[in-house]
Formats: sequence, C-alpha cells, structure tokens
Amino acid sequence: MSTTIDEPNADERLGEAEFRERLRELPPSAKLVAKVLETDAPLSQGQLAEESLLPDRTVRYALNRLEDEELVGSRHSFHDARKQVYFLNN
Repeated sequence: MSTTIDEPNADERLGEAEFRERLRELPPSAKLVAKVLETDAPLSQGQLAEESLLPDRTVRYALNRLEDEELVGSRHSFHDARKQVYFLNN
C-alpha cells in the first residue's frame, strides 16, 4: 500500500477563490512557501528552504500548515525516493 499522495486531477483541485481564502488565514511563512511552489514545483523541503531563504524548521512548519488546509500535496521524488516533494493543490 502506498502512502504517497498523487497530484490532484482537475476535479480534485481547489478553485482559485477557495485556495486564496484558505491561504489568507495562514502565517506569512506558509504564504511564502506557497508562492515558491506556485513558480517552481514540485520541490523538496530542502529546495523550498533554499528558494525561500527560510530555515528548514520554518519550512516544515509552513508545509504542515499548508497540508492541514489541504493546499499542498506530496509524493516521493522521482530522483530520490527517500525524499518527498511538494506541490500546490490549486
């Protein structure tokens, strides 16, 4: 049984308005991580930290908040199966 989450199809994606409304209530770090994922996705936690200039711990917190709101999904990296990569669900 796989524990990964596949990228959503068109029926599962959030509408732009709903995505923005959920994002509005999140901390600035989560908004920044979402913005980075908007331009470059999928990215690993380390790549997100590098691109956003945020500490790893802050990126992890932001990803947890985004996952709680179902704004991001994850899957195993095709380049390194030990790593998760993240993408937006919009």
